[in-house]
Amino acid sequence: MTTDDRTTTRTVHLGVYDTLADWETGHATAFLARAGYEIRTVGPTTAPVTSIGGLRITPDLALDDVRPQDSALLILPGADRWDTGDDLAPFAAKARAFLESGTPVAAICGATAGLAREGLLDDRDHTGAVSFYLAATGYGGGERYVEKDAVTDTAAGAALVTAGPTEPVAFAREILSLLGVFEGEVLDAWYRLFHDSDAEAYGVLAEAGAA
Repeated sequence: MTTDDRTTTRTVHLGVYDTLADWETGHATAFLARAGYEIRTVGPTTAPVTSIGGLRITPDLALDDVRPQDSALLILPGADRWDTGDDLAPFAAKARAFLESGTPVAAICGATAGLAREGLLDDRDHTGAVSFYLAATGYGGGERYVEKDAVTDTAAGAALVTAGPTEPVAFAREILSLLGVFEGEVLDAWYRLFHDSDAEAYGVLAEAGAA
């Protein structure tokens, strides 16, 4: 698959694993799906996993079967297990493979710590829950930490989106922008509606057919 083929891929892969944080990726995946993307869940294996909220999910694919060239984006949500052992380290290694192949990655909450341990934040602008949370991983990217709700870095090649656990809407905004689902005033209106409860923003979305 060529780079041009990758840009037209309509599949987004979502990491799912025990203790994943339910609330962190819903805005992104819902509006990606509405825009015609296929969301495929990826587990350590295809055995069911259980979210932190008790939702039982049967993954579509095992991690070993996911190839960057078949994906438009890999999304990694937070989970308690990012900080309680090495169970999820293979997902960070897969993120490295995605980025090295030119395929974007989006990580939120604990997944940013996983990427930090993998060395993927050392040379990229990024954010997370808080700077000292990532510093505790011992990574070398502290100077690239940005105090923002969500950050997209494209300087090192493939785009990397990061956000903290309280910013699922900002996280989704960056993803929707990255994949061209919304842009300009429509993207701004979408964010104002879902982040700020700005009722006037709904009119902009409705006029654009994005409501």
